Amino acid sequence: MTHGPPRTDSDRQLRRELSSQQLMFISIGSMVGSGWMFAVLSAGAVAGPAVIVSWTLAAGLIIAMALNYAETATMLPRTGGIIRYPYLTHGRFFGFMMSWTLILAGVTTVSMEALGVVQYSAGYVERWTGVRLVAADGAGTSLTGPGIACAITMMLFFFALNVVGVRFLGRFNQWITWWKLVIPVLTFTLLFFTFKGSNFTGQGGFAPNGSGAIFNAVAVSGIVFAFQGFREGINFGGEARNPQRAILLATVGSVLVTAVLYVLLQISFIGAIDWESMGLTPGHWSQMTSGAWAGQPLFEALDSSGIALLGAFGSVLLVDAVISPAGSGWLYMGDGARGLYGMAVQRSLPKAFAKVSPRTGVPWLGLVANLVLGCLFFLPFPGWYQLIGFTTATASLTYLAGGPQVPILRRTAPELERPFRLRGSAVMSPLGFLAASMVVYWAGFPVLCGVVASFFVAVALYAGIQAPAHGRIRLRSGLMLGAGFLLVWIPLQVAGPLGRSVLPFPIFWASCAALIGGALLTVWQVSDEQGRQEITAAWWVVALVMALFLLSRYGAYGPQPTAPFPFPYDTLLAAGIGLAAYYWAVRSGYRTPDLAGLRSDAPIPAATQSPERTPLRTP
Repeated sequence: MTHGPPRTDSDRQLRRELSSQQLMFISIGSMVGSGWMFAVLSAGAVAGPAVIVSWTLAAGLIIAMALNYAETATMLPRTGGIIRYPYLTHGRFFGFMMSWTLILAGVTTVSMEALGVVQYSAGYVERWTGVRLVAADGAGTSLTGPGIACAITMMLFFFALNVVGVRFLGRFNQWITWWKLVIPVLTFTLLFFTFKGSNFTGQGGFAPNGSGAIFNAVAVSGIVFAFQGFREGINFGGEARNPQRAILLATVGSVLVTAVLYVLLQISFIGAIDWESMGLTPGHWSQMTSGAWAGQPLFEALDSSGIALLGAFGSVLLVDAVISPAGSGWLYMGDGARGLYGMAVQRSLPKAFAKVSPRTGVPWLGLVANLVLGCLFFLPFPGWYQLIGFTTATASLTYLAGGPQVPILRRTAPELERPFRLRGSAVMSPLGFLAASMVVYWAGFPVLCGVVASFFVAVALYAGIQAPAHGRIRLRSGLMLGAGFLLVWIPLQVAGPLGRSVLPFPIFWASCAALIGGALLTVWQVSDEQGRQEITAAWWVVALVMALFLLSRYGAYGPQPTAPFPFPYDTLLAAGIGLAAYYWAVRSGYRTPDLAGLRSDAPIPAATQSPERTPLRTP
């Protein structure tokens, strides 16, 4: 029996320094960042008091996704695992698409944490120095020039902390995480002293924006973002001393702990709302992101209470407003570097990204790339509220790969030992897939315009870079196809709803579908046999994204006041589309060359050893 697949030389250089407790603290530390500080307000603005249901629903969805990843990650503990697993189930085209999307989600997540630090500290920085870091606008608050400079400085700080190495990260992060847990607990405890029950029943009632807003809040307000640190237990799992135990504890355990924390924070915040202090008419929930509390929601709730103890604790919260996002920011930057490392191991990026510093044990070039790309995102998204929907939706797209992994790998690699076997996978696997696909749909039409525009850039990158690098097509043909796709794709997006909206949406959507389909069919035609199989195995994700995009335009989360498919019919239709895509994805999975290239004759390590130590035979 195979005890585990082999590792690359770079895999062996990544130091196995993390205990189970440290890995769980990394996951929790990643979650308790800027999300809890801003999402209580942004989520309340979407769903009102009913946002409590949104937090509970999101926790259940995330656990469903985490359990599917737990089986795969304990079987194949790998640094950068979320990026590497799709290559084993559907081939390198699908793996590349998921990798590209996770890059988009990863670098923007780091940017989110830097934005969180700057926006929360902007008030006292302006009082002390007179320098204005943020300005209010219709979308909430945006960074000024000096604010962007401060955010870039925070990115450099995250970079420096990662350079120190994983050993420092694992040990020091425990103390940071304890701090990050204690402060939110004290925050909601003190806020309950200002609790107003009328905020839950008056001002439009419990669900002032309707039931559909409960689901919309999950995707666009930072709720899923606040939980997505569960993936750190997977991506750092290859550096754990006992991956089988540590990964399960880090993924599921971290979600349960933070779910309780977030729900109590949300209840206490809703109960503490003072509409007059916000400068808003009572019941105008949707305007909260542009009200007086938008920059520092929890601090303002404490400070406006008129209770001396709460006001004094507000100063402690401002200190934590730097520590919590910064603690998450350096972890997410490390996570992004490991994602790029995973792509390089799969030869989707140059080998330089797989090089690990012998002194610190971290993939240093990936850190540089995350630093640069993360800073660039400050230009189109200069504020936390502006970036949150894009980050959540792109991250959720990558989680689509989690559910099908379980049945596919059970079918294609039954010989691999599974330290954790997901019970009830016939239900849990499609549920985990639906959790990801529904979050993508609930993100809404405006967000999906940007997501679709960036997601399908992967088609051009695959044709021009990855396919030629693996001998799937000739380099000249690939470059021509990739460049030709971008030359049409970019102007098409400018002419669509993301830009000038000069094309009616049906024509725009049909043009996008025709361009994507035509490009992929052309690549399929000129590819070798393996390349054709890879493209065939990935059609389901193309169809799913385009179908959800079309439905979002005419559903409850689209731009029309009266939607042709109102809630809940649109959500039921989206769920049906998701289920069809799931079973298509399971049928499309096959024993890929990357999976077949894993050694089947590796000896079982001693009980004191980790399967990570199995030698490598590079596919």
